[in-house]
Amino acid sequence: MRSTFLLPVLMAAACDGATSLSTESALGTDPTLFAQSIQLLQASGPALGLSRADSLQLREQLRDELGQVHTRFERQYRGLPVRGGDLIVHQATETGLTFSHELGAIDLDIRPTVAIDEAAYLGEGAFRGVRSEKAPRTALVVYGFEGPRDLRLAYEVVTEGTASDGTPSVLHAFVDAHSGAVLGQYDEIETVGGTGKTLYSGTVGIEVAQNGSKFELVDGLRGGQKTTLANGAAITSTTTTFGDGTTANSASAGADAHFGAAKTWDYYKNVHGRNGIANDGKGAPSRVHYGNKYNNAFWSDGCFCMTYGDGDGRVLKTLVALDVAGHEMSHGVTSRTANLVYMNESGGLNEATSDIFGTAVEFYAGSASDPGDYLIGEKIAGASLGRGFLRSMSSPTDDGSSLDHYSKYTAGVDVHLSSGIGNNFFYLLAQGGTNKTSRKAVTGIGRAKAEKIWYRTLTVYLTSSSTFKAARTGSIKAAGDLYGATGAEAGAVAAAWTAVGVN
Repeated sequence: MRSTFLLPVLMAAACDGATSLSTESALGTDPTLFAQSIQLLQASGPALGLSRADSLQLREQLRDELGQVHTRFERQYRGLPVRGGDLIVHQATETGLTFSHELGAIDLDIRPTVAIDEAAYLGEGAFRGVRSEKAPRTALVVYGFEGPRDLRLAYEVVTEGTASDGTPSVLHAFVDAHSGAVLGQYDEIETVGGTGKTLYSGTVGIEVAQNGSKFELVDGLRGGQKTTLANGAAITSTTTTFGDGTTANSASAGADAHFGAAKTWDYYKNVHGRNGIANDGKGAPSRVHYGNKYNNAFWSDGCFCMTYGDGDGRVLKTLVALDVAGHEMSHGVTSRTANLVYMNESGGLNEATSDIFGTAVEFYAGSASDPGDYLIGEKIAGASLGRGFLRSMSSPTDDGSSLDHYSKYTAGVDVHLSSGIGNNFFYLLAQGGTNKTSRKAVTGIGRAKAEKIWYRTLTVYLTSSSTFKAARTGSIKAAGDLYGATGAEAGAVAAAWTAVGVN
């Protein structure tokens, strides 16, 4: 949950000529470091573009594996949320306090000329194939996802409904408060076109719980996370065995999902020191057998849960494979850290992050039936799909649509396709190789180091509106933090980004 504490940033001169800021910290923060963050903001406010009109809301304070502390703030301008205006204050032993910020001074008239009812109509109408289930929620915001050169007063219109394929939607449209133009849009529901005796991982060990005379898929070792049917009903067994390795037994898919959730938890815990998806020790539920021949799986922040469809058997098979579980649950990690908005370049980075960590989970699980690789969804690809995978990190263009180089990026491209840029960056960094478009070769540093660098980039340096260029800058910093600024790792990060055209 986000703190509701508001930190006023009063950049006007006080009576003694100094600037004045509130020094009250929020629950769960280190008061000393919080006060130091305030001092940095006070000293750097004008350079950051902050003024009397701005206030900052504390979102999170993270102490990382190096002992450094990173305090995230979200910005308001004259009481309006600034979407894409978040910033981070970093406290490090050697360098002291620094900050990451991508937005400058704001000077906007916050009086709209488009009526709120009209904005709601325009925002709701911006989406196709979505059935609205309640009146949209509409509020004025400052739209800053395009960067400091294109700040707009806008209405954020949130429509809840169901897409034509059955996927639930929480749709955000940003409507210019003066022209009525739709500036951008994204969906909170983040999708991928994807022991028991499982469908994909063989016979594996899982945690179950006894309830009366039956057993249920409840994992008491991992925050109580459980796997149920799509309607919330428990998946039960009269023994501690679930499934038979075939789709004829509905518990088989439940066993896969339960195993995938456990391995995702273990990966983040044991590799990155993260205690659950939200880092709060609480399990994230999984739901299986959603819809009718539903060719998708999705993460929802609303229920903080994973949902899997069964596929139609032709294009996609049951979507409970390990890399799909790791992919979708990593959307939850992103939502609790950088919160990369699901559109534009940040959306491509969001999807790439889930592909990267979905792949990492697959490697980590070490299943003989589903060993690690750099293909996404290879276990769920049906014969009608026409290829044996959804996406390839080593060669993104092999699916016929994904991008492997930034020169091919255009505004509005689907985030699942632009993710290929980040995917190929990570593959080249980890394994080494040559980008097909640029023909530039990179010497890899190994997957373990690449995963550490990308996790630190996500949790420490990226913000909601980060671009590929910002990811390059942040990941070079992350590599320097972990392995030295002049080390081979930081050099490899730079080379890998250059190979995919991000400079």
